[in-house]
Amino acid sequence: MVGLSLGEKHFIQGGIAQDLRCDGRKRLTYRPISVETGVIPQANGSARVKMGATDVIASVKAELGKPSLLQPDKGKVSIYIDCSSTAEPAFEGRGGDELAAELSIALQRCLLGGKSGSGAGIDLSSLIVVEGKICWDLYIDGLVVSSDGNLLDALGAAIKAALSNTGIPRVQVAAGTSNDEQPEVDVSDEEFLQFDTSGVPVIVTLTKVGRHYIVDATSEEETQMSSAVSISVNRQGHICGITKRGGAGMDPSIILDIISVAKHVSEQVINKLDSEIASAEAEEES
Repeated sequence: MVGLSLGEKHFIQGGIAQDLRCDGRKRLTYRPISVETGVIPQANGSARVKMGATDVIASVKAELGKPSLLQPDKGKVSIYIDCSSTAEPAFEGRGGDELAAELSIALQRCLLGGKSGSGAGIDLSSLIVVEGKICWDLYIDGLVVSSDGNLLDALGAAIKAALSNTGIPRVQVAAGTSNDEQPEVDVSDEEFLQFDTSGVPVIVTLTKVGRHYIVDATSEEETQMSSAVSISVNRQGHICGITKRGGAGMDPSIILDIISVAKHVSEQVINKLDSEIASAEAEEES
């Protein structure tokens, strides 16, 4: 990222203050979103999402595992992000590793809820095969191909699209197994169950530049931010997670206002994303 001159910084901040950003958008308008599904044939589900010049890929791999002792009625989901060094010079070396770890943690907070699983945007109970004994483990990998800001929202959208593209193999459990024995299972190679993404949220990041909040900030706009709040909202309008970055503190009284704005914006994002996913899947099948 090339450093900005003082004039460029004033131009960005002045445009946001007047609700006219450098690329012509208003403060609460996203860049065009495009979706491509089935981009990694070896995965159970995958998708590529572009928001302006930000380009990310997410893939889902499903494997049979054993539920944890603390949550015997839930499957497990792990999220790992990799920032390609070709996406941004700053991603080379430790810079990319630190950002990848930060994004992974933020996505887990936004999509998987608390440690108890409460508020999870991904329904972990749907991943159970035999309670306490067998479940599906989902390994979600994200790759940042090109970065021009708002990586968290783009990765969240790619994960939602990849999950909608995910087929979980049908499992038959052998009858007559005692409670103490590990059940025998037959995993189908031909029958797949579509993963239900109706409750999976989108992530809306509100970035504060000067006195105003904007959505879908570009890399240049992010250099001028004092803080950013990311809120995951599902189609029902439920808040699934909140995470914050940036050193500036935040007055608790404005949290409800931010959530209200995020809910309003999320409706448009969900409708646009669902439309793009449906188009991409229709194109993949044709």
